[in-house]
Amino acid sequence: MDTRGRTALVTGGSRGIGAAAALRLAREGADVAVTYLHGERAAKEVVAGIEATGRRGVALRADSGDAAEAAGAVERAAEALGGRLDVLVNNAGIGVLGPIESISFPDVDRVLAVNVRGVYAASRAAAGLMGRGGRIITVASCMTQRVPGPGGTLYAMSKSALIGLTRALARELGGRGITANVVHPGPVDTDMNPADGPMAERQVGLTAVGRFGSPEEVASLVAYLAGEEAAFVTGAEFSVDGGHAA
Repeated sequence: MDTRGRTALVTGGSRGIGAAAALRLAREGADVAVTYLHGERAAKEVVAGIEATGRRGVALRADSGDAAEAAGAVERAAEALGGRLDVLVNNAGIGVLGPIESISFPDVDRVLAVNVRGVYAASRAAAGLMGRGGRIITVASCMTQRVPGPGGTLYAMSKSALIGLTRALARELGGRGITANVVHPGPVDTDMNPADGPMAERQVGLTAVGRFGSPEEVASLVAYLAGEEAAFVTGAEFSVDGGHAA
């Protein structure tokens, strides 16, 4: 999982899976930029953690729901990290859950803007900057594999779109030595979905291992996909879900 000398951008990297991925990439030797929208203090704490490993860290404010900002963050990250970008981790995402008739079209527009359009914009910008060995890693959801109950129409739709995007990117960029893969986390203990939250017991019951995962467990797979050993892995889906889809 050695990523020494590489540069990376993790969107939504101020907390949860994004923060864990940023810190793991830094420990493996990468210089890492993270984006945030509201959590400036948390993002700066992540940067401090990156710098504590001896690597460069950068925090960039960007709204992933704005295509221009999403693409601009990629360009700003590359500039801040020495003029190039080797790894893009599309982690930023939001969810609006509830009965389909209760979800407004402004909600639909915002979720698709962040979860789909922003990922497309960032990936497009990264593809224009990456050379051989580039990596595009997109964080989707276990709900693309199995929707265990009602209320997930919008979220599942938005995350499922990332599978098609990833497969197409793999075909389009493979000849240039750039890979694209998608990771599907299951119930993971974050402040957005805590292991002691009101829905936790039901989520645990849907896993095979009977527990929540940790952000670091997802980050370990991200680090593998970002490294040299994953050069022959592309267009693939990976579940880190404790058997949620089993």
